[in-house]
Amino acid sequence: MHDHTSETNPLAALGVRLSARGFKIELTDRGLTVVNPNVRGCCAMTAHPSDTITCRRRTEDGGKRWFFTSWQDPIAPADELDDAAMYIVGYLSRHPRDAGVEE
Repeated sequence: MHDHTSETNPLAALGVRLSARGFKIELTDRGLTVVNPNVRGCCAMTAHPSDTITCRRRTEDGGKRWFFTSWQDPIAPADELDDAAMYIVGYLSRHPRDAGVEE
């Protein structure tokens, strides 16, 4: 069973911070799905920008736990929740045109 409490699960704690900023979150076995309902998505299939964030050990940082995007890009160490939240807010708040997506 997965730990869904924010005191012991970094993804749950990150979800609390993102939810407070108006993002929709869902903690699943695959990770933390984050949706920005305030920005229009790129196309009909993607109504709003979203991503599924995971948390795992990063060998390049001595095995320290890090958050990663669904593209496997590192976000921030799991103990730097505010930095991780700001990074996610930033890339899920861009208008599709600003992100290089043609409308």
